[in-house]
Amino acid sequence: METRRMRRFVSHQKPNSRTLLPLHAPSSSSSHLSNTISFFYCDYKFISFNKPLYTFGRKHANFFKLWFSIGLGFALSAMLAVTLILVWEVATALNICGESNKVRSIASEMLFGFPNLLSGLSLSLADAGCICVSTIVSVFVHEFGHALAATSEGIQIEYIAIFIAVLFPGALVAFNDDLLQASEHLTALRIYSAGIWHNAVCCAACGLTLFLLPLLLFPFYSSGHGPMVMDVPSTSPLYGYLAPGDVILSVDNVRIRNAQEWLKLNTLTYGIQLKNVNISQHTGDLAALNNGKGYCVPSLVMEASKITGLLENQLVCSSELNAFVKISCSGNITLDDGQSETDLSNGRRNMYCLNAKDVVKLDKCGDGWGLAKSNGSSCTCSLDEFCLAPVQEPGMVWVEITYSRPQECLREENSFPVSTTSSLKERNCGATFIFVGDVISMAHSIHLTSYQPRWGPKIVAYFPNFLERFLIWTFHISLALALLNGLPVYFLDGESILDATLSHYTSLSPRKRNKVLRLCLLCGLLVSIIGLFRLLL
Repeated sequence: METRRMRRFVSHQKPNSRTLLPLHAPSSSSSHLSNTISFFYCDYKFISFNKPLYTFGRKHANFFKLWFSIGLGFALSAMLAVTLILVWEVATALNICGESNKVRSIASEMLFGFPNLLSGLSLSLADAGCICVSTIVSVFVHEFGHALAATSEGIQIEYIAIFIAVLFPGALVAFNDDLLQASEHLTALRIYSAGIWHNAVCCAACGLTLFLLPLLLFPFYSSGHGPMVMDVPSTSPLYGYLAPGDVILSVDNVRIRNAQEWLKLNTLTYGIQLKNVNISQHTGDLAALNNGKGYCVPSLVMEASKITGLLENQLVCSSELNAFVKISCSGNITLDDGQSETDLSNGRRNMYCLNAKDVVKLDKCGDGWGLAKSNGSSCTCSLDEFCLAPVQEPGMVWVEITYSRPQECLREENSFPVSTTSSLKERNCGATFIFVGDVISMAHSIHLTSYQPRWGPKIVAYFPNFLERFLIWTFHISLALALLNGLPVYFLDGESILDATLSHYTSLSPRKRNKVLRLCLLCGLLVSIIGLFRLLL
């Protein structure tokens, strides 16, 4: 294949001008690259992709010129937006302008949203591996953008290197120094902005793939039928209740379709409940009603389990039983069981000790079930039943979780054909249990996947979960790379972009331009340190 010989240009920039990209003057030793190995840094350089990249870039030069011109506009806009956000944070810190929690939350989520992915979870070996792979992919996309932009402009690649600095992997592309410095300022801007632009495109690709993931995995996995349990650590409060392979169907009769709904319901809905827990004025400091969640208990059962003497701050139910009290639709304790206000004020209450496993089989009542209400108001029980609600200590939440065990269902279907109208309880391949405690920690204590394999070994069930986490991590790391490289600070793409911008859009002399550049970089560094520190708080 014919190789196009490049002309050498005389550099029009000052010898001490800075650039982020690793640039090397061409030498005869390019084919004999020496790798670097030290205690904190090691790399591996290779030139095998130089010619294919150069040929591909020059072949589609017109398209890539338009493509990276769009990227230039995006990079300059991102650089301006990030700088303004950090300036706002600095102005807020100096009390120049008012606090804006909305701006801070959006900026923090954009720059540092990925730590929230592991809220409540310890970083496992699989998570660490996923982060490393996502980082390598994000860095590769960034450097590939620089390389493609340079080759499309006719600038040759000296070498490509992959490295590990301390414990962090990375990559770099070294270019012909003379050709890059002799090129037009607009050309240099496109090359410097290409990494940010490709990271942004990578974010868009990851977001679109996550949105279409159920459709892409449809031939091999089913979704929308409930999250499947992948692992239940021994430290989880649900250990012994759920097992790998179980499918969570509902929480408090609210249908759960995927892992996101599980986290949203338990961390958001019940988190608000914990903050606004309704402590009845009749229950004192001993216990709190669970927001009007009740069960229709027959009167005969109530008489057998009634406790007439309950001293203040002392529970008398055994560990196998739970305390219940009567409630009305408004969630207040009723006084139709012979109690007086004097008894209540003296700390004596009529309560009932019942087995939670038996209670959950009864009909529900009360107005605290939220979306679970099916007939407008489910407060009324039959004539010989009363609505009893569990009594819990403040900060605790009573949650009813229903799950199925597909393997047991399949085994029962193969052994004894069951009508399709049979309920889960009738088929004995699922169950409902009660969790009482901190639901936010509980929700994050197990590993779930929204996809159930249609066939194949159990190991294939882990693939969608890994793919989903990989896409999420790649999205956040690429976004962080794009925004951080847009900062006007030393040693990042923002330095080179700012230098080329001042050269292209201003008529300053090289000396004045260099002074303005140094001043902007120094101010940008200070603003970035203060602003990022505030966003991390």
